[in-house]
Amino acid sequence: MATATKLTMSPQEDPGTAKTTPAGHRREDVIRAGVLAALGRPARLFRVAVVPLWDDNYRVNVVTGDDATAVRIPNSYFVTADALGKILGSVPPILKQY
Repeated sequence: MATATKLTMSPQEDPGTAKTTPAGHRREDVIRAGVLAALGRPARLFRVAVVPLWDDNYRVNVVTGDDATAVRIPNSYFVTADALGKILGSVPPILKQY
């Protein structure tokens, strides 16, 4: 008889250690809003993934598509942000497109 193996997935970031702004917002949420404010909101926006890298550096991927099986990343940025989540710099620069 076969036994089931339980696979555990480790989260990318422990919610207990997430960096927050003094206003209580997660820094990643402020960065996400800043990218969308500068870029505009693309059609069929699926999500904006903000991945902490090191110190104040983040990878931000704008993901579009109708569902998880048909997504693409039309915009991707390497972002530096301050402690409040304000975007200080981006490579490539974030330009208004939508």
